Amino acid sequence: MEDFNRGDVPIGAFPGPAYIDKWSAGYKDGWPDSAGQTGQPSRYYPSKVLSVKNGMLDWYLHSENGISMGAAPTPKIPNATTNPPRANSLLYGRYSVRFKADPLKGFKTAWLLWPDSKMWPRDGEIDFPESDLATSSFYGAVHKMGTDPRDTDVFYANASFTSWHVATMEWSPGKVEFFLDGHSLGAGTSRVPNTPMHYILQTESCMFNVCPKPETAGHLHLDWIAIWKRA
Repeated sequence: MEDFNRGDVPIGAFPGPAYIDKWSAGYKDGWPDSAGQTGQPSRYYPSKVLSVKNGMLDWYLHSENGISMGAAPTPKIPNATTNPPRANSLLYGRYSVRFKADPLKGFKTAWLLWPDSKMWPRDGEIDFPESDLATSSFYGAVHKMGTDPRDTDVFYANASFTSWHVATMEWSPGKVEFFLDGHSLGAGTSRVPNTPMHYILQTESCMFNVCPKPETAGHLHLDWIAIWKRA
């Protein structure tokens, strides 16, 4: 479990000595995010976005010089069992996060499990919470293994990012169940991913071509995160 109580880290210095053993800042500055890969001026800039303060990991989501900036930090999971080993990869597990965000239209989360094979959609994908930060209902999604990237089970939370919530994914053989604040939203049981996947707190821009306005700026906070390996 990580509760970010090992000291503050200013923007530009994450993870720093206090958190380097458990965290990576993820994609490097200037790396195109999902929308950037399709031509939008949106990029990952952890050095301009990430900090730790008041016992929370903080994303300062904003734009500079016409570029909307996000970050995708990754936790290092002790004793990850995949082969070859990845610091943020498991085959099955439980992932739980407590979070809150300003209603920043055009910025989004897709905190996800992505296949180590990088073979998508063949090996699937799991996301929760996912949606634009200004939405009234974020969701969990199981992208099924196969050939159709649209073949997805979606479970809506009927809750917004503007209040504190705990989102949990339980991934086991043949099943992914989503929980919000301890209550089940449902489970995907069809063609569930069954290969090792790595966990990324992907926070970026432009969901369904809705991008942030230049003046849109605010914060996403992660209070704590806990990860369990399957016994």
